[in-house]
Order: sequence, then C-alpha cells, then structure tokens
Amino acid sequence: MIVAVTGASGFVGGAVCRAAVAAGWDVRAYGRRAQVAAGHVAGAPYRAWDITRAAPYRLPEVAAVIHCAGSVTDWGPPRGIWAANVTGTRNVAAGFPGARFVQVSTASVYDPFRPTVRAREEEAPVRRYVNAYGASKAAAERVVAGRAVVLRPHAVYGKGDTTLLPRVLGAVRGRRLLAVGDGRQRISLTSVDNLVRACLLAASGPVDRGVFNVADAEPVVLDDALRAILAERNVPAEPYYLPAGLVHPVAAMAETVHRLLGVSRPPRLTRYAAGHLAVERTLDISAAMSTLRYHPTGTSFTGAATW
Repeated sequence: MIVAVTGASGFVGGAVCRAAVAAGWDVRAYGRRAQVAAGHVAGAPYRAWDITRAAPYRLPEVAAVIHCAGSVTDWGPPRGIWAANVTGTRNVAAGFPGARFVQVSTASVYDPFRPTVRAREEEAPVRRYVNAYGASKAAAERVVAGRAVVLRPHAVYGKGDTTLLPRVLGAVRGRRLLAVGDGRQRISLTSVDNLVRACLLAASGPVDRGVFNVADAEPVVLDDALRAILAERNVPAEPYYLPAGLVHPVAAMAETVHRLLGVSRPPRLTRYAAGHLAVERTLDISAAMSTLRYHPTGTSFTGAATW
C-alpha cells in the first residue's frame, strides 16, 4: 500500500511514518523542513513542501493520504495559522485526487467556552472559538467534510512531544507547577502511539469517511496526570491551582499587551492555555472503537524522563 504522510518532519507525522513503514507500507513523506534525519521517517523518501502553496513538483499516485501537517500554535498571526491549516488542507487534498484522505484534526474544535463532557462528534464544529487555531482547524474539517476520515485527538503526548510536556514543565515555578482550576477535572489525553494507531486504521480500515474522536482508553484526573509527569521527570514540584476566574482576565490582558507592542513571542499565559485544561475536557471514543476497530491503551507517562 502506497501512502503519503504530510507533516512528516514533525512530532505526529514522523511517528506515523515510522509506524507505517514498520507495517510494511510504502511511505512517501512530506514536511515543512528542507530535510530530516532518515530515522525520523524510518528511511521513507522525504521531500520538502510548504503546503500553503501547491506542490512544486509532480506528486505520486497513492492509495491514502494521512494529513498531519498544519499549525498547532495557540498564538501567532492568524493569517499564517489559517494558511497552514485551511489553505494547506485544500492544497494537499487537491494534490492527491482520488486518494483516501485522513485528516488529523483536534478536539479544540469543540466549544472552548464550556466544559467538554464525553463530547460526541456531532457537537462540533461550533460558531465561537477563542483563537485562530480552533477556528482554522474547524474550517479545515469543513474543507474535506463528507470525503475524508477526520480524527480528533486531545492533548497529544509521548516521545518527541513538542507541545504538551514542554508547556507543563514550562509552568513550573520553583517548587510549584502552576495550573488552572481545582485539579479534580477529568481530561482525555491522547498518546502519540494511540493516535498513530488510529491514523493507520483510518487509512486502511472499513470506512473512507466520517469523524472520530481519538483518545486514550479512559479519561484521567488532571492532578493525577500532572503528578505522574513530575514524578517521571524527577521534578521536585507540586501542582498549585489558580482559580480560572482570576487567570482568564490576566491572560486576556497579556495577549492584548503583546499585540499592542508587536511582540512576536507568545505570552507566558494565553486564554487558550488557561482554559484548555481548566475544566473537564473528555471525549466519547465509542464511534472510533466500533467503526474503526480502534482499541487504545490507557494513559501512561512511563519513560517520560527521556522524552
């Protein structure tokens, strides 16, 4: 089976390439960077492609495309985020006409202004988002609606993680890990291994369209997850929870100041980050389990000391 993987130079795309090659698939890898280490894509042929533009070369015929590329930042110029997530999706879909299309989306397409409690796929997209990331990923889903398998993971973590673990560890101040809420909120996390498993099932499974939540076997309590991360990384700190009602105005002010001053780097705290894990964020994964035959493992941070 010949499969194309976009975003192959990144965290999720690289993991998908390695798993697909291990499964005996013929993988063609595409990424933003000019080149990557051969081991990152398990030796698959790799070509650079800025997906905000049409491919500058002839693309091969493939059976399936696993589209992992896009912007995952919660801060930055909206134009760039929309170009990567929406224009990029259009260009990839147009570049591989006739191929089965697997879109790696996000649970951030659910309503960010209220708790997400065992959310079912039909509850998104919504009309309101707190930033360009959620809005653009929802728009990208609409680009391929009805002709793709769309996967919605939440808080992807694992070896090579460039987002969740760095953000958690970056919130440590002295012997405190600053967090929002009360720590008792339940959350669905998605290990990169489980997401990769879902990607391969979506690319070769019984259906070629539909929307599916993808997460670990069961939700976890936020405080338990944070303490497990700290213990595995040998960080001598304890979670310290700040009330959301206090944090959100401060985050909004920080964003405003950064915009007014034209600061390119993100503020330490954004409204998206403050609200992302401040309340329950859990997903119903029964559709993926019954239709894609997705059987995930439970949440585990074993080995996080070397991630």
